[in-house]
Amino acid sequence: MALKTPLLRRRQLGTSLSEINVTPFVDVMLVLLIIFMVTAPMMQTGIGIRLPQAETESAPSEEGLTLTITEDKYIHMEDSVINQFLLEQKLREYFYGKEKKIVFIRGDENLPYGFIMRIMDISKKAGIEQIGLITRPLEPEKKE
Repeated sequence: MALKTPLLRRRQLGTSLSEINVTPFVDVMLVLLIIFMVTAPMMQTGIGIRLPQAETESAPSEEGLTLTITEDKYIHMEDSVINQFLLEQKLREYFYGKEKKIVFIRGDENLPYGFIMRIMDISKKAGIEQIGLITRPLEPEKKE
């Protein structure tokens, strides 16, 4: 019995070991970090549209809902794709009880003008007060 260590004596007296092994915790955190580093670039993909160019700055200065419309006339509202015939209802639901009713349209440059006008008309019918068009900056002409 003379070979008892201080650790064994502490356990016999009912005190707990105050040292915590953090190695498994660090291992789990490193694995999670690697997973997030690998998946983060995949989450950056957006809706592929080519915005028309304009000389004036078109960055939205106020908060509002952005409708993204692709060349094949798909309307993206937040995380869902909606039909133009359901747009008025969805806009009414989204802006129900909100003070400012502002919509920004990000339309592909190859969309017909009439389609953009139809979307703007539907938005006005839904009670939208302001409609903005988002463009990209005008690229300088290349001199050859």
